[in-house]
Amino acid sequence: MLRWAILGTSFISDVVAKAILASPNSHIQAVFGRNEERLNAFADRYGIASRYTSIDALLDDPSVDVVYVGLPSHKHAEATIAAAKKGKAILSEKALATTMEDTHSMMAAVKEAGVFFLEGLMYLSHPVHQTLVDILKEGKLGNVKGINGYYAANIAKKANPLGKGTIYNLGCYPVSLVHLVIETAFGPEAWAKRTVLGHGNLAHDDGVAHVRDAALVVRFDSGVLATLQSTDSFGNDSSFTIQGDKAVLSFQTNPWLPLAGDNIIQIKTYGGEVERIVIPSNMDAFGWQVKRVEDCVGAGVKEAPRPSPTWANSVEIMGVLTEWETDIMKRNGQN
Repeated sequence: MLRWAILGTSFISDVVAKAILASPNSHIQAVFGRNEERLNAFADRYGIASRYTSIDALLDDPSVDVVYVGLPSHKHAEATIAAAKKGKAILSEKALATTMEDTHSMMAAVKEAGVFFLEGLMYLSHPVHQTLVDILKEGKLGNVKGINGYYAANIAKKANPLGKGTIYNLGCYPVSLVHLVIETAFGPEAWAKRTVLGHGNLAHDDGVAHVRDAALVVRFDSGVLATLQSTDSFGNDSSFTIQGDKAVLSFQTNPWLPLAGDNIIQIKTYGGEVERIVIPSNMDAFGWQVKRVEDCVGAGVKEAPRPSPTWANSVEIMGVLTEWETDIMKRNGQN
């Protein structure tokens, strides 16, 4: 039985708590929250006995095996470093951080402590993405030539502006999936050989400038062009397509919120033949992510296997997210 602690009582912590409690191999031992009223309401809702208004006090609890960091993105580094120093296994919500400085500090702490760590790109734990990897390796699409991804969700009012907007809230999904495709198709060195062009619109909430709508073009030295869009100001929609020189693959269900039920990938050759691949699942992406943590901690490994992100993968993904944000800020006259 894996004993979890949850840092944070927001919407995403609710979702993860339900996934933890749905597993027969996990239990929520403790929860942290700064607002005592919200903390008690959250703990009562999920039957959590140990309640803390201090992260340090929670991390000193010897009955906690793994810490889920459900805090805003700009708080991930501080909490992860503290948990690593206490020897706790860690699942930290996406995006990994909001700066490369924090990213490198987090990973240095995890490596020094020798603890398990996984970034919460939960969708990559779902079997639909192992199927995607298998398709790419089988060569059904031929040589990959282009990738298009889009994610829109009207969540701006729920997001902390210090989290720096849509790139770190939503753009991390298509970027991380492009990363998986490029690594699978061209090898682990291909990601670094790229140029990035970002455009976007800014918002100013609570005096903080951050990216509201974002577009990105990445050209890899392999010749692949990836075009991505992300917005947290409207909509509720997603798409992801991979063009090869033999066929095109498209997700018919949301690639970033894979379902408990049938998930569908379509492959269409340029001759017009269509193959519809159905990937059934008894759990959604959050359930599979909990199982991934259970399996890894139980096996004593420090990093999750692909398609989940390795430590190096998470750092590489953050590299593009920060380049994307920096390019947009410069184009909008922000330092």
